[in-house]
Amino acid sequence: MRIFRLFYIIFIALRFSLDEFILSHPRLKPLQSLVNGLLFWRSKAVPRGARLRLALENLGPIFVKFGQMLSTRRDLVPADIADELAKLQDQVPPFPFAAVENIISSAFNKPLSALFSQFDEEPVASASVAQVHFAHLPHGEPVAVKVLRPDIEKTIAHDLRLMDTMAWLLQSVSSEAKRLKPREIVAEFARHTESELDLTLEAANCSLLGRNFADKSMLIVPDVHWDWCRKDVMVMQRMHGTPISQRDLLTAKGIDIPKLAVDGVDIFFTQVFRDGFFHADMHPGNIQVADDGKYIALDFGIMGTLNDTDKYYLARNFLAFFNRDYRDVAQAHIDSGWVPADTKREELETAVRAICEPIFDKPLKDISFARTLLSLFQMARRFGVIIQPQLIMLQKTLLNIEGLGRELDPNLDLWKSAQPFLTRWMNEQIGWRAILKTVKKELPHIAKVLPEMPRLAHQFLAQTNQAELDVPLRSSIEKLIVAQQLQAIWQRRLVIAIVLLAVVEIILVASTFFIH
Repeated sequence: MRIFRLFYIIFIALRFSLDEFILSHPRLKPLQSLVNGLLFWRSKAVPRGARLRLALENLGPIFVKFGQMLSTRRDLVPADIADELAKLQDQVPPFPFAAVENIISSAFNKPLSALFSQFDEEPVASASVAQVHFAHLPHGEPVAVKVLRPDIEKTIAHDLRLMDTMAWLLQSVSSEAKRLKPREIVAEFARHTESELDLTLEAANCSLLGRNFADKSMLIVPDVHWDWCRKDVMVMQRMHGTPISQRDLLTAKGIDIPKLAVDGVDIFFTQVFRDGFFHADMHPGNIQVADDGKYIALDFGIMGTLNDTDKYYLARNFLAFFNRDYRDVAQAHIDSGWVPADTKREELETAVRAICEPIFDKPLKDISFARTLLSLFQMARRFGVIIQPQLIMLQKTLLNIEGLGRELDPNLDLWKSAQPFLTRWMNEQIGWRAILKTVKKELPHIAKVLPEMPRLAHQFLAQTNQAELDVPLRSSIEKLIVAQQLQAIWQRRLVIAIVLLAVVEIILVASTFFIH
């Protein structure tokens, strides 16, 4: 099946004349003439951007998602292509209402009319994996109903197996590709894709993100109606907002666009560093703006997570980068294991400085991220940087965030917006605040173990003392030496006991403070 899928991908690429994107290189012009001669029946009357969009739609949801990401990168993609790919965000051809009705009725074992007092047959949005309809619950509350596409699991499973096969081939024939861990990256992508194919998991993601931003000061997350959620169906609060891509309409409504761009950066870093749980599919089709200037998040199928170690090293890298401390950037890469331990820090520091220094103090519109990314990839190959699969979703989201920021406010100073947040976050991770936070977090465990400490200490001391007495003594000199050693050991034990009592006293005081 995989080989047939590969042939189909090649067929679609040739059908829509996508070979011109590769064969347009001057050195490949003769080959392009040969291909055009063999496939003379093809028509190129349709613009190249539209042909690319149609090809991605024909290839299925995995390829549509790739197009969605490209649509936000207007610095990397020509404007005509970006405009066409933007239609993939919520204008994928919908599936028939009869299929929608059948899916919902099967999920609940009830007719559609018994579940909703009113249901719009025309979808309000149609994406690669699901589409959304407006409806009203029996008591009249307006809601949005998300329904998975029919047989979408089989299609995605086929594509993921094909991607895994291609990754295996690359890893087998290329040491460079092996370093990039392609199979692990595919596995990470597959794991996140599973959340999109089970809408109860997406509903759980939505609820968690909503709790993290319960104050709704900058980000609004819709409430989930759990009684109307199943694997193929998700019902949530209906939101009213303007798509973030409609900048002129936002301006007409009086939205402060520069503030909106800064708030977007703040929301992103809050999700990543405060919560370790972030929206990892932030293309314009999933983001709206309320009339009061707050962000509205939609579509929670792909969420990213980071552990405390990842967050610390990321923040350290970002902050050192913003402070132009390239030595610490290099050292952070070595400490985190992202480069081999024998890497020469001075050489890595020099390479990072050469790449990053030219883009400082510049707004987004004046930065060539394509050239910067190319330089970073060249540096990665040179120093053997190990790609971290768990950070793939974060890297993808960073591309989306940069693309959104560029569309909203090309004059946005990304560094100036992010640095205060990261400085504050790092201060909370180091020093007395971090100690108090750790003590508070560990209080339940401390309360459980603390009563057992005297017994455990007594057992340890008794076992150690018995082991010392079991040593055979052959002379009076040995006895004298052992006696002196025992005296020193018991002196150290006395000091340890005093320190231990002091630590216990501090813990008890801290416990009282947090309890009251």
